[in-house]
Amino acid sequence: MQILTPHVYWAQRHGEIYLRVELSDAKNLDISLENNTLQFRAQGHGAKGDNDYEFSLEFLEAVRPEINHKSTQRQVDIKIRKQEERWWDRLTLQQKKPLFLAPDFDRWVDESDAETELQAKEEERINKISVESRVRNDPYLGLKKGYLFMYNLVQFLGFSWIFVNMTVRLFILGQDSFYDTFHTTADMMYFCQMMAVLEVVNPLLGLVKTGVFPVFIQVTGRNVILFVIFGSLEQMQSKPVVFFVFYLWSSIEIFR
Repeated sequence: MQILTPHVYWAQRHGEIYLRVELSDAKNLDISLENNTLQFRAQGHGAKGDNDYEFSLEFLEAVRPEINHKSTQRQVDIKIRKQEERWWDRLTLQQKKPLFLAPDFDRWVDESDAETELQAKEEERINKISVESRVRNDPYLGLKKGYLFMYNLVQFLGFSWIFVNMTVRLFILGQDSFYDTFHTTADMMYFCQMMAVLEVVNPLLGLVKTGVFPVFIQVTGRNVILFVIFGSLEQMQSKPVVFFVFYLWSSIEIFR
């Protein structure tokens, strides 16, 4: 059979060379890299139908001897690492580009774009190392997670009890349940809100990333409503407004 040259498309990054050989159903692949020259031979369906195809490329600068390649039904993908991470002006040592070689515009980027991509990867790598380092250096991480889980679980169960209690009483007693809401749920509400003080302590200890001041304002405001307005003013405790405040309050806490 006549030996032909397939179409080859290339692109680069600072550290890699990507080659895409337009040869479908390739078999009997023979890909080698010697003296900085890539030798490719295979049988497959190319521009001239089913034939033997081959080509060679002598690279502009030194590359590593390892070759990563993958053959699909449509093409053969080859990746080669550069010996030194830098941008090449062209792919081959010879200045005149081979006729079968063309840019792979699906992968092609300019040098400035490649620099940006390289910086993003480096920042991602540094951030990953930083996170892993913090995880390894925190011997109490499991204890902290367990504490936060238990705290949230207790709060969820407490406010769920308030919500269910008020809902059941509303169905049974109707509007009459409005007037004794405080006396039936105040103890559990007191318990949950006293525990909520820990939400101010948690960011101070670094257990959560929430800001201290916004949490302090939120917890203080709710405690003023519960302990000062409702708790100390007996005339407020039998008002229907207590029902609506507690019902909305517990609903928000359950989903939060």
